[in-house]
Amino acid sequence: MRTTFAGAAIAIAAVLTLTACDGSGDAGDKPAADVSAEPRKAGAIVLDAPKAKPDLVLTDTSEKKYELVKETKGHPVLLYFGYTYCPDVCSTVVSDIAAAEKKLSKEDRDNLRVVFVTTDPERDTPKRMREWLDAQGGQDIVGLTGDFATIQAAAKPLGILVEPPKKEKDGSVTVSHGAEVVGFSPKDDGGHWIYTASTTSEQYAKDLPKIVKGENP
Repeated sequence: MRTTFAGAAIAIAAVLTLTACDGSGDAGDKPAADVSAEPRKAGAIVLDAPKAKPDLVLTDTSEKKYELVKETKGHPVLLYFGYTYCPDVCSTVVSDIAAAEKKLSKEDRDNLRVVFVTTDPERDTPKRMREWLDAQGGQDIVGLTGDFATIQAAAKPLGILVEPPKKEKDGSVTVSHGAEVVGFSPKDDGGHWIYTASTTSEQYAKDLPKIVKGENP
């Protein structure tokens, strides 16, 4: 896996992370390159102006149509773009969120929507996504797959770069995608918060009770 930092800003000149992973096999594959990243401790970046929730219609892990705006309206939402063959970052982010979610009260947990959108839809079938999410502890996490162009277009207005999977000469597949998690408020359905791959499970656990209420962490 290769982690670099881009200069693109999300409303407040936040540093974005682009993750390029060799996802040719299972999650246990060796990284394509060494990791170079900041210590994992970052909390939420609060945006000056909220991002609109993508009007995204894809297929969930039950192979049913899932309309993101309709299904999550009035709920707190964490939205992440990644893929199941990612050797490290994606599983770390998803498992950290899943662990933090379990520390919420039952009422808050039932209210929260965590949505994982694949950046590798050709390989990430609904069945594989469900098995992978469950393996990360994310039984409550919604997994979505579908047309790549639709997914890429939905990520762009959020400031998250998603590039087409690239097949290398050795047969491996490199998938580059932004590693940010976008938090949407239940008050206005706007994206008010950005988390990076540096955010820990402990930090999510600290912030989620406020996110659920639509308050700044």
